[in-house]
Amino acid sequence: MVTSLHDWALTASEAIALQRKLAPRVILDDRLDDVRTIAGVDIGFEAAGEITRAAVVVLAWPSLECLEQHVHREPTRMPYVPGLLSFREVPAALSAFDMLQRRPELVMVDGQGIAHPRRLGVAAHLGLWLDLPTIGIAKSRLCGHYGEVPEARGEWTPLTHRGDTIGAVLRTRENVKPVFVSPGHRLGLPTAVDWVVRCLGRTKLPEPTRLADRLASRRGRVG
Repeated sequence: MVTSLHDWALTASEAIALQRKLAPRVILDDRLDDVRTIAGVDIGFEAAGEITRAAVVVLAWPSLECLEQHVHREPTRMPYVPGLLSFREVPAALSAFDMLQRRPELVMVDGQGIAHPRRLGVAAHLGLWLDLPTIGIAKSRLCGHYGEVPEARGEWTPLTHRGDTIGAVLRTRENVKPVFVSPGHRLGLPTAVDWVVRCLGRTKLPEPTRLADRLASRRGRVG
């Protein structure tokens, strides 16, 4: 993990300025080692938002067997501000990653990668801190426009914003609303989409983020 990318004690305006400074550091080329393990991350809140809860699971590839699972809770550091969610979520996620016994080669995050107005969503921000390939898989759109998504599983259409392709609107199950996939760090869009499709089971979400979401929502263990 990076020792310290930046301080977390920031005002909203300082955080926005920092996003603009960090976004050009995001790498959108494939710089991915041989994948043996994949982490899934989901971050939620308790106590009316006063406590941030980060759940991390690590799965073996290609079996997708769960090898590790951890939940970390800490006081929330920043109030909710649209576009600044990573400043609420990433600190707890980093502490959860500190609990891991193994360093994954790929990280899937329940949230946005570069599909963000300033190109620094939760997955991109976390990827810079960890210096790991990350993918954002979100259930809803934060910004951008897209056309009709074909109904077949694995089909997708580009998500664009201000002339840039920032993600893919991916159909993970027939007749089910698509998900929004975007690179976080050290991956291009086609590779990010490919890994999400490869990790799909019988549900809408890829297994790493599905299991992280299950762990977080149950406030217990996956197994």
